[in-house]
Amino acid sequence: MGAAFFYHLTRHPLDITLPMLIGKARGAGWRVLVRGRSPERMDWLDQKLWLQGDESFLPHGQAGGPHDADQPVLLSHHETENGNQAGCLMTIDGASISSDEVRASDRVCILFDGHDMDAVAQARVQWKTLTDAGCAAQYWSEEDGGWAKKAEKAEP
Repeated sequence: MGAAFFYHLTRHPLDITLPMLIGKARGAGWRVLVRGRSPERMDWLDQKLWLQGDESFLPHGQAGGPHDADQPVLLSHHETENGNQAGCLMTIDGASISSDEVRASDRVCILFDGHDMDAVAQARVQWKTLTDAGCAAQYWSEEDGGWAKKAEKAEP
């Protein structure tokens, strides 16, 4: 049974933090699904991931191709898709995640921009919705320079 990890981005932008988290998830042996809300944003992210450089290369693809099931990292803007059977789901831009998906995953990572008050409000709603449904959750912040766990709610 998985848990939802909320990442409050305040020092480093998404295109820096997300590849680091993907690398950690891949290091744990998990396939990763990154879920966003728009095709344009996923195109942008696709380009950013390809430009990471040889030392931090993250093989990935965008959902909708013939080899989705083979992708170690799949980018999607579809709400319920998990075309690569990912054990780790990462959401950006307030993309939806259900309590059933949290329970079925090894890990869920919810990344949100701490400088965007709408994104912060959406993350608070997601925290309450998921924890009220009985999901374990952790809240991580980078406000002091490094990542620190600021809150945790265990499964009931």
